[in-house]
Amino acid sequence: MVVSDCASREDCDEYVASRPDASAYHAPVWLDIIHRAFGHETCYLTAESEGAICGVAPLVFFSSRVFGRFTVSMPFVNYGGVLADHDVAARALLARAIEETRRTGGRHLELRHCDDQMFRDLAPRRHKVAMELALAPTADEQWKVLDRKLRNQVRKAEKSDLVAEQGGAELLPAFYEVFARNMRDLGTPVYGVRFFREVLSALPDCSRVLCVRHKGQPVAASIVHWRGPRVEVPWASALREFNPLCPNVLLYWSMIQLAIGRGCATFDFGRSTPDEGTYQFKKQWGAVPRQLVWEYWTAPGQSMPDMSPANPRFDLAVRVWQRLPVPVATALGPHIVRNIP
Repeated sequence: MVVSDCASREDCDEYVASRPDASAYHAPVWLDIIHRAFGHETCYLTAESEGAICGVAPLVFFSSRVFGRFTVSMPFVNYGGVLADHDVAARALLARAIEETRRTGGRHLELRHCDDQMFRDLAPRRHKVAMELALAPTADEQWKVLDRKLRNQVRKAEKSDLVAEQGGAELLPAFYEVFARNMRDLGTPVYGVRFFREVLSALPDCSRVLCVRHKGQPVAASIVHWRGPRVEVPWASALREFNPLCPNVLLYWSMIQLAIGRGCATFDFGRSTPDEGTYQFKKQWGAVPRQLVWEYWTAPGQSMPDMSPANPRFDLAVRVWQRLPVPVATALGPHIVRNIP
């Protein structure tokens, strides 16, 4: 078993494409996106046996004055971690990932896996779930199985001068206007617009921006991307003052229609904390939870990290952030969030 970081891009893409359990984020292009958008050092590890790739692990290295040095596979998104044909390859990739983390002075390594814990000797965190909806073959069939309340809310949105549209990078300003405002309201630093620009530029054939407008004003927006039969919505927001008009419901119905129109079988609503508001919102569409298991190696003397905004340590920072003017929060956010995976 040989683990290296010098396999060809074509071979890596071919291997990921061959694995039905691979996430979109196992593709090397996502390391390119993160490097260009945030400037972090990256490394794409491959395990090879008899000249053929049998496992991969994309790594991103962080260096923060507040959180120190650490490694994540994959940050800023929901999935990643080690993808391997068998345990021997997985263990070889883990050993090399730990070695690379030590090389860079990292305090911990975080691997984002799904369903089951891959490495029983690592510390797991099961604080999040992905919410997944099995899609009907047609939009009409999907509409019939929707909760009655949801159908009424879609109709209400359509009767309230709300209009949904979809497109590419030309809709990015509208998306970011809503997204940045919503992140400020949540007390969370916002990603720089360059991150989303890089996503749309690198994945023009498998990503879309959706926007719901009220009399021309963007009031809800999202970015979706897909790989094979799965469509995922990692980023979606709506303006709270327009909630009575149900723009968020119209936005999600539009995304589901897009997914069905592309012949996709699964709509991934993204991750949620069980039983909280976003979890309940996604559950009403018929989505079911899929356990996310984030696994941690920590250097001697280090504890498992918790950088979540829900950590009580950050309560004051969240409250202060919520009071900032939107332009100030939007200007400062990208410099902070680049080191919060």
